[in-house]
Amino acid sequence: MAPPIPKLTIHPHPTPLQIFAMPTVAVRAAAAAPRRTTRASVKAARNVSMNGEYGASGTSFYTTTEKQESYDSLDAVLSAKCADPEIVAVIKEQLDACADITEALRSALVTVEGSANTFGDAQLSVDVIADQIMWDAVKSSAVVAWGASEEEPEVKPCNPNGRFTVCWDPLDGSSIVDNNWAVGTMIGIWSKESGTGDNGLIGATGRDQVTALIALYGPRTTVLVGLDDGVYEFSYGCTPEGCELADGTFEPWICSRKKIQIKPDTRIFSPANMRASAQLPGYKELLNFYQDEGYTLRYTGGLVPDVYQQFTKNMGIFTNPTSEKSPAKLRLAFEASPFGLLVEQAGGKTSDGVTGGSVLVSISHPTHTASAIAHTRPDEGTAIPLTVYVIHVTTD
Repeated sequence: MAPPIPKLTIHPHPTPLQIFAMPTVAVRAAAAAPRRTTRASVKAARNVSMNGEYGASGTSFYTTTEKQESYDSLDAVLSAKCADPEIVAVIKEQLDACADITEALRSALVTVEGSANTFGDAQLSVDVIADQIMWDAVKSSAVVAWGASEEEPEVKPCNPNGRFTVCWDPLDGSSIVDNNWAVGTMIGIWSKESGTGDNGLIGATGRDQVTALIALYGPRTTVLVGLDDGVYEFSYGCTPEGCELADGTFEPWICSRKKIQIKPDTRIFSPANMRASAQLPGYKELLNFYQDEGYTLRYTGGLVPDVYQQFTKNMGIFTNPTSEKSPAKLRLAFEASPFGLLVEQAGGKTSDGVTGGSVLVSISHPTHTASAIAHTRPDEGTAIPLTVYVIHVTTD
């Protein structure tokens, strides 16, 4: 058992919310052909192997994931593990969008667009491309009624006959994507009946999400998806032995890991916004604690890879407190809620930073304040702040 971490006292400072109008957007009919990965699409890469395998994790020093004889297809897993056909439909649409973003990242140069999003962040070419792919997906959907992007957080109408409101951060990691580091997409999906108003977001909570998806774009594209009985990982464009179809093609998505669990203990920590420790003595003490106790630092500066590792390593602590001079830039509906849902579904904990309770009971809004965030091992879940408020952490 690890020694207890320092006790933290939280002092919240609310940030005002903004509400945006919802202009009319034309709806485009959905018409998506089934995706298939062909021999040509993987080219000579299939000839590269490790222990007879390519594209799925093999046993190594860092992973306990062992090679399987075969891998279930996306359709097979969704059929068995997602009882609601409309949720199945929206998951598949969002995975198609993640596949398109994958292909775009492989070909697009990273350049500045000369514009900024609503929160003042400079937009890159890949941000704009990814966001357009996401909008194309929701506007052509038969099941999505409303959509909202972190790039321009207005809740906009899509299909008037749809059921869901989808919120997304199209490409998290703009500050590291030019270095070709891993980046990701975060997607939260609510029923439009979750809260009040036409889109159902006012008064809804993170726990009201019907599912969430987190895509990680690195050497491979993998996506975490919340299903009826847990968190599953799907890998895109992989060609492992035993998964070739009769026509020589491969399923575009295979299930690479099932019912992922976060362990109750960890030796990995991922501290974001370390600059804030200059103003927050409690955060500095916490960082010193992890170092003094020999925790392993694993931090890239990207929210998606830094939290995603809790699912691949089955352990981890992620922290991102806010201070006046070093504000956090995380938003509840676009980032904290989707990750929070999956972390808790996998057995981890989140904290709202004020009560010590789950971030999933915090109210979601069409637009969002900056949020300090933490996802932790289960026995440390109440110690680290995660909230829609500006937080100051001090030591008792």
